[in-house]
Amino acid sequence: MEATLIDGILESLRIGVGFLWTAAWAIIMGLTITSLVQVYVSKERMARVLGESDLSSLTKATAFGAASSGCSFGAVAIGKGLFAKGAHVVNFLAFMFASTNLIVELGLMILLLLGWEFLVAELLGGLVLIAVMAVIVHLTLPETLFDEVRAELEREDRESGGMTDPTCGMEGSDEHMIVTDGGETLRFCSEGCLETYRQQTASSGAWSDDLRSWGGWYRIANQYRKEWSMIWTDVVAGFLISGFVIVFVPQSVWNALFLEGDGLLVTAENAVVGVAIAVISFVGSMGNVPFAVALWGGGISFAGVIAFVYADLITVPVLNVYRKYYGWAVMLYILGVFFVTMALTGFLMELLFDALGIVPNLAGGETATEQRYFELNYTFALNLVAFALSGFLLFVYRRGLGAPGQYRDPVCGMRTDDDVPSAAHDGETYYFCSIACKRAFEDSPADFAAHPPRVADDGSSHDHH
Repeated sequence: MEATLIDGILESLRIGVGFLWTAAWAIIMGLTITSLVQVYVSKERMARVLGESDLSSLTKATAFGAASSGCSFGAVAIGKGLFAKGAHVVNFLAFMFASTNLIVELGLMILLLLGWEFLVAELLGGLVLIAVMAVIVHLTLPETLFDEVRAELEREDRESGGMTDPTCGMEGSDEHMIVTDGGETLRFCSEGCLETYRQQTASSGAWSDDLRSWGGWYRIANQYRKEWSMIWTDVVAGFLISGFVIVFVPQSVWNALFLEGDGLLVTAENAVVGVAIAVISFVGSMGNVPFAVALWGGGISFAGVIAFVYADLITVPVLNVYRKYYGWAVMLYILGVFFVTMALTGFLMELLFDALGIVPNLAGGETATEQRYFELNYTFALNLVAFALSGFLLFVYRRGLGAPGQYRDPVCGMRTDDDVPSAAHDGETYYFCSIACKRAFEDSPADFAAHPPRVADDGSSHDHH
């Protein structure tokens, strides 16, 4: 019994890590593209053009979302910022759908792990999702409720002196704040967002010019680091969970949850249950693709799997974020609209693909336990290229190549200018990215004062007198 359990755990890990190895290059390349877009697309500009409930604004919201974050929580945070700045309800919801269903890295993962049919269903279904959601919202929107919530968000922001992080829309704090040249106080949720703001405001000229300089690559590297910090737990959890589900969940469980056979009732039930499983799975955006592979291997219908993939915006942790941002009433409204939209779209996708004769046949391919993942093939070569790119971006960020700011925070190493919190020690002035770093320095200056505050042009440091 013990040997069987150990063998099962090892096989689960082999499958989970094998999935991760298969998709690694796609995730890295996708996040690099996302980082490029995040650096050079202004979210302030987005909010200004999403205030109307017309087709043009809906199309722009979809395009902005497709070019934006691949993390469920990041999409929700940015959506809150857009809504608070005046974006119409249907547009900020469309932005969230697009930013979690129409992004490059997710599409590549689906292509590699599930096949081209699921990729087409994801992309086409993402557009159908937004169209169905827009119709439902226009028919059911409690405008008074949302107006009250928007007014409350604006009131909270005024009373807190501008507590909304301008880079991601999340709540900022006094721990990470700056005062701009115009006298405006800006607060950030983290040192990473504060640094992103500095890089964005320091940017000048066209993006093509930036990419020929270390400064442009530093901004991309910093954003790439942020993107990874938002999704890595979902990615790792999703791959590992999928391995254990494939090995340890017996077929009888899937047979009990999902109806088998043909017909509209079976398709509809599978789509509804697929969304329900996503709600309680706690696995978001990127992580739910390998989980979907486990569901597909368990014999769930095409509608059920694709509906599950759509549903990363209503997992329990994300619903809790809605509750904190907007209150119970709006959270329940979003849950209801999204649940119906996702299940209906999954249902429609299977009907369409069945009519076209392109629903994939599970029986025709290798199972996850039969596959060999680590071989000298195109995946190995692409991963080498992707890991080299990732290493290059990490090197640029760590060395601070081209980073603006002539001083280096002695606590965290971040680049700063002289318009930030500062402290003197042994005749030397040190500058800090935030109040938190300043406090850490003042508590134990000897631990940090060995690092010279001035940064040389080549990324090294030298004394400043």
